Amino acid sequence: MSNSRDIPFETTHLVRDTCLCLHTQRAARALARRFDEALRPVGLTNGQFSLLMSLNRPQPATMGSVASLLAMDRTTLTAALKPLERRGLVEVRPDPKDRRSRLIVLTPEGLSLLSRAVPIWEATHKDVEALTGGEAERLRLHLRALS
Repeated sequence: MSNSRDIPFETTHLVRDTCLCLHTQRAARALARRFDEALRPVGLTNGQFSLLMSLNRPQPATMGSVASLLAMDRTTLTAALKPLERRGLVEVRPDPKDRRSRLIVLTPEGLSLLSRAVPIWEATHKDVEALTGGEAERLRLHLRALS
């Protein structure tokens, strides 16, 4: 006989219907697919777009600041940067103030690609916001509270 206890099927339905984590994950995957498809003509995924956009700043970004903004650990960020580096879209350089630290720089090629991607993102984002029935700002507020 098993030591596992039975979980009523009603509990499965309760989780399916009410779990904020499940619904957030489903929405995130659906949004990711939508933006991936939209950005495909410029050869970017939604994650790559977000990473490149996070580097569009007056001064080079630190690994820590980008990892924090994108809510990822440094190892994941390093892995995400590799294909962008190979394509010449970003450069990772030693920080001249602290050679142990690394700075991430958006290259001119990266900026050019990003400038082609932004109008695609704007149009797709407008379509997604329309799906919220005028509640996009409220949704952003709640998502920020959860993150």
